[in-house]
This record gives sequence, C-alpha cells and structure tokens, in this order.
Amino acid sequence: MSTAAMSTITEPGTADDAAADDAEGTGAALRGRRVLSIARRTAWLLNALFWSAFAALEAVNHGWPAGLLAVAFFIAPDLTFLVGIGEARGMAKGRLQPRAVPYYNTAHRALVPLALMTLYTFGPVTWPPAFAALCGWLAHISYDRAFGYGLRTKEGFQRD
Repeated sequence: MSTAAMSTITEPGTADDAAADDAEGTGAALRGRRVLSIARRTAWLLNALFWSAFAALEAVNHGWPAGLLAVAFFIAPDLTFLVGIGEARGMAKGRLQPRAVPYYNTAHRALVPLALMTLYTFGPVTWPPAFAALCGWLAHISYDRAFGYGLRTKEGFQRD
C-alpha cells in the first residue's frame, strides 16, 4: 500500500471519529430539544383548553357579565400592540415597538393573573365575573405559548 493511500485511512479515536460523535450528539440534543418543545407546547395547549372551559363555565354559572369580562380579558393582552403603533413604520415584520415591550411582557406573564387569582381566592372580593376575567386572561397567555408566541426581547423580537 502506498503512503498516499495510507494517509486517507484513519485510526479509531481520531478527529474524524470525534466529529462524527459530535454530530450524533448534536443531532440527539436537537431531537431532545424538539421533543421537549412539543411537550411544553402541548402542555400549554391543554392548559389553554382548561382555562377556556373554566371561563365558559363561569359565564354559564354567573351570567353575561362573567362571559363579557372573560372575552374582554381574553382579548386585552394583545391591545398592548397599540402602544407606539404610530412609530411602528419601517420596522421588521413581527417586531413589536420597543416602547410597547414592557407592557406586552407584563400582560403576557402567567404569574400576574395567577397571583391575582390567589388574591381573589383568599381576599375579600367575591365577584365571580372577576374570576372569569382572570380565567380568560390565563387562557390567552396559554394559547399564545401553545402556538409559539412568547415574551419579547427589549428590542421587540420574539424570545427563543
């Protein structure tokens, strides 16, 4: 065998094997992240369906004010898009006006309505439409997460 032919043969444990192992490891890591992402989005979707059903149940049990507030609070978090809408010209598609980001992120954090639900449960307020509104708000946040819409960076782009 000539020396030129021998130079193309590699021994086990060389850089070529390490690159192949790294590529397999990266592929496995990507598959693992994808499975985790699908599981997380499925969980958010189930959560969204639960809060939607709970809001509908509250509307049926407590009348039109509960239903109206549930729908209003389902829509309300996206009204934060209107902050700075006049300055949005020339921005990249899908980018939120940076001035609106703090409002958007606050309205799209699940901890806010959950904390208010806790206060409602243990506090002096006993108006059922308020609880229905919080159910609608949580449903909105959950649907957003299930469909891939999360919080925004300070520049207004979707976070990964």
